[in-house]
Amino acid sequence: MSEENEKIKKDYGAGSIQVLEGLEAVRKRPAMYIGDVGTKGLHHLVYEVVDNSIDEAMGGYCDKIDVIINKDNSITVTDNGRGIPIDYHEKEKKSALEVVMTVLHAGGKFDKDSYKVSGGLHGVGVSCVNALSSHLTAEVHRKGEVWKQEYEIGKPLYEVKKVGQTDLNGTVITFKPDESIFESTDYIYATLQNRMRELAFLNKGIRISLTDERTVDDEGNARFEEFYSDEGLKEFVRFLDQTREPIISDVIYMDGERDGVPVEVAMVYNSAYGENLHSYVNNISTHEGGTHLTGFRRGLTHMLKKYAEESGMLSKLKFEIAGDDFREGLTAVISVKVAEPQFEGQTKTKLGNREISAPVSQGVSEMLSNYLEENPKDAKVIVEKVIVAAQARHAAKKAREMVQRKGVMSNTGLPGKLADCASKDPFKSEIYLVEGDSAGGTAKQGRDREFQAIMPLRGKILNVEKAMQHKIFENEEIKNIYTALGVRLGTEEDSKALDTSKLRYHKIIIMCDADVDGSHIQTLILTFFFRHMKELIEAGNIYIATPPLYLIKKGKNQFYAWSEEERDIKLKELRTSSSTNLSVQRYKGLGEMNAEQLWETTMNPDFRTLRQVGVESAAEADRIFSMLMGDEVPPRREFIEQNAKYANIDI
Repeated sequence: MSEENEKIKKDYGAGSIQVLEGLEAVRKRPAMYIGDVGTKGLHHLVYEVVDNSIDEAMGGYCDKIDVIINKDNSITVTDNGRGIPIDYHEKEKKSALEVVMTVLHAGGKFDKDSYKVSGGLHGVGVSCVNALSSHLTAEVHRKGEVWKQEYEIGKPLYEVKKVGQTDLNGTVITFKPDESIFESTDYIYATLQNRMRELAFLNKGIRISLTDERTVDDEGNARFEEFYSDEGLKEFVRFLDQTREPIISDVIYMDGERDGVPVEVAMVYNSAYGENLHSYVNNISTHEGGTHLTGFRRGLTHMLKKYAEESGMLSKLKFEIAGDDFREGLTAVISVKVAEPQFEGQTKTKLGNREISAPVSQGVSEMLSNYLEENPKDAKVIVEKVIVAAQARHAAKKAREMVQRKGVMSNTGLPGKLADCASKDPFKSEIYLVEGDSAGGTAKQGRDREFQAIMPLRGKILNVEKAMQHKIFENEEIKNIYTALGVRLGTEEDSKALDTSKLRYHKIIIMCDADVDGSHIQTLILTFFFRHMKELIEAGNIYIATPPLYLIKKGKNQFYAWSEEERDIKLKELRTSSSTNLSVQRYKGLGEMNAEQLWETTMNPDFRTLRQVGVESAAEADRIFSMLMGDEVPPRREFIEQNAKYANIDI
């Protein structure tokens, strides 16, 4: 970058580094700082380091970030920013680099003069990464010199030292997650790929690369991808909606400051019936929404309603249009930059700053006013879509009321096929949604009646991705799911709101056959939950059962295998130990197991394996469900071909 050395001359030195608290508790209670010690927490380490580089980029000091997954699953993150200060920190009596790397919540982002806004402020800083790494190396290229310090489990191995000369600027962090802390230290390429792509869309003009040294082609080249966006959220929306059919000519877009708040919004209408809103604050996904999302909805509803009324197109409609109607078939991304974000909500992903709502609302109103005036054909198409949505909502309201009356409201009409459990404690109760009556019958025989309920589902449930709302509530299997779970749905203000206060089971387990049809049914059910009961996914209530794929018999003994690899290992082991004939049975359906086998392998809490369903990236999950369950065949075929080697697709 030109003028790099000039930028470094700005007062970004040891005095900019402020210390809030120490590191002591991080290794003792890591989940408090990074969410968990599973896959999510492991990848969060990378995000914390990359966040620092993004902060430099948002400040205008960096335009290139490189992330490398090394062969040993260590991670290297390099940027061309100013480089972490290495000069003496008066308060801490050590190098500023060592302070940043060894003291929790120490960094330039806590000094308002260093960063106007910061994504990393939401996290816990690179020192937390250091504390949870068996080894970390920090290398700083700054003002013509290279400085270095290494650490083991957060403790410096030596003083910060100068190791060379350079004509570059920036920071290089290499860390190896501590295997004694994490359940697994094996990084998933797709997870990092999704986040790096997302960051490139959210920060246009920044080049982010991802290299996987563990995967090489025939010529010995490591897997490599580069993410770059010229148009930012405009390209993001096109990417998310690539498998949906747009009904307007272009993406509606704005990017600018309102009342000192940087606001960027992109939106497009498609022929589908869902509402897909994705909001971000300082690059952090706020999947619980917040004041910026409230502002977006208010601005959208106000301007579209005003235009629709003035156009005279609503004159024949016999009932009021609601806010929901304006968002049907809408895909939008809202990104704001906030100097001091206040987060609330269960997972701290809901923006609470009241002062943000008005600037977003104002910006969206202005954006839409200009677009509707300049694109009258698109404006007419949007209003027609709104009217159809209002009519469908009116029909869906009656269908919803039928669902409510059937079971939830009266507490009498539980579905006839539901075999309920004895326990009335939701926290101890679980329900299996089972593919087919045959498997449902076996599950009823094999279950523990005290806390396990069984709900057989007949065939493939409705594909909600392509269905209008009233058709969804008229579907018998979906009505039964709503009624059995005991959830309430829809209010006058928000017809898609879900009230889970009377949820009857806190474990909802999807149990399907281990074949192609079973996978399809499982995806249909997951699509339904993602689109209409996402609150249950976010609360951690949804699970997938994992029945075995193979039964291996050797004489009177029998063994189960959940994968081909596991089957082959067991067969090799048994053939080595004895020459007795072996037989292998491939389970194609749950009905091939008797009640005892199903209990032993798939339902017994002491031995079963349940996979909890979660959403790492709402935007990516939205895109994948749209691709898998939508009308476009080529992208779905390509996705399946690329992922066919995996028995299950993690979403």
